[in-house]
Amino acid sequence: MVVHISSAFDSGNIRVLRQDDYAFDLEIVRDHQSDFYQWFHFRLTGAAGRPVTLRITNAGGSAYPGGWPNYKARVSADRQTWRQAETGYADGVLTIRHTPAADSIWFAYFAPYSMERHHDLVARIAQAPGVRHEVLGFSLDGQPIDCLHIGEGRRQIWFYARQHPGESMAEWWMEGLLDRLIDPGSTVARALRAEATFHVVPNMNPDGSRRGHLRTNAAGVNLNREWHAPTPERSPEVLCTLATMEATGVDFAMDVHGDEAIPHVFVAGFEGIPNWTAQQGDLYARYRETLARRSPDFQFRHGYGTAAAGKANLSMSTNQIANRFGAVAMTLEMPFKDNDDAPDPEYGWSPARSMALAHDCLGTLWEMIGDIPARR
Repeated sequence: MVVHISSAFDSGNIRVLRQDDYAFDLEIVRDHQSDFYQWFHFRLTGAAGRPVTLRITNAGGSAYPGGWPNYKARVSADRQTWRQAETGYADGVLTIRHTPAADSIWFAYFAPYSMERHHDLVARIAQAPGVRHEVLGFSLDGQPIDCLHIGEGRRQIWFYARQHPGESMAEWWMEGLLDRLIDPGSTVARALRAEATFHVVPNMNPDGSRRGHLRTNAAGVNLNREWHAPTPERSPEVLCTLATMEATGVDFAMDVHGDEAIPHVFVAGFEGIPNWTAQQGDLYARYRETLARRSPDFQFRHGYGTAAAGKANLSMSTNQIANRFGAVAMTLEMPFKDNDDAPDPEYGWSPARSMALAHDCLGTLWEMIGDIPARR
């Protein structure tokens, strides 16, 4: 049987440079019109029972080479369950070694979240009682920016994910969030829906997701640097979302991401915005502390540095939303690596843990929802 690698599918990304029987030299393809690259996703066929060596030769030049040490690629035979594969990094080359049990095996940077699954998620949630589905606008490739509105309370809560499309754990988190919000058996969800109206955008960057990008949209633009002045030509995804936020107002917002290098779950806030208030800062700190108490997967010892007063980057969504709306806003980061606070040698950080974290994030919100001001 011929041994073959392919990536011509939704979110696929790899290029074969050389093949020697069951050994391959590969490279990750850059995002379109961009220098970013790190996401890979491909299928290997015809190698059942054979030890395979896969060398990604351009890993050292990727967007975040610090993400490769101690990282494990994900592998799946059924595209449902993704385990960690034997992976090493040295001299700028990422090497994956695996002996497939089947003739078709899939490798990815993290468990993929396909656009087909996205549409299934939106269709399923939109049928639940009390849910309204709205298309906020369209991407450069003509894909819809889906938003699900849930609840009837005065506080306006926004959750949005996958500004960086390769961070697929963010949409797994969204699936967990949406399933909990519509769960008729969840008293927390029912109480939250009475206190707040939720606006949920599961995928801000469908073009990058389908194209197999790490960080950018179809024009090679990093959407999380467009929130100060989005345009139809560069960032219609942000433009339509921000316009809807202006219409609803924003009292609380969470932008959901994955971090390539830091093996922890953490949040980044809005320190340094010109319009910072003590009330915003206190509520943000309370959210962090409460989530750390509720979830063993979350901590705030490790994370990003903070900006000095007045020096926040307002092109980033968390800073822009906190500054523009007076909202409590934050960026949630989950690891591509395993979580060093609670390691799992078989699965690492996983879709299941991403979804479970979303439940804890909602529980945390419930503990403080009464203290979040409703500004409209």
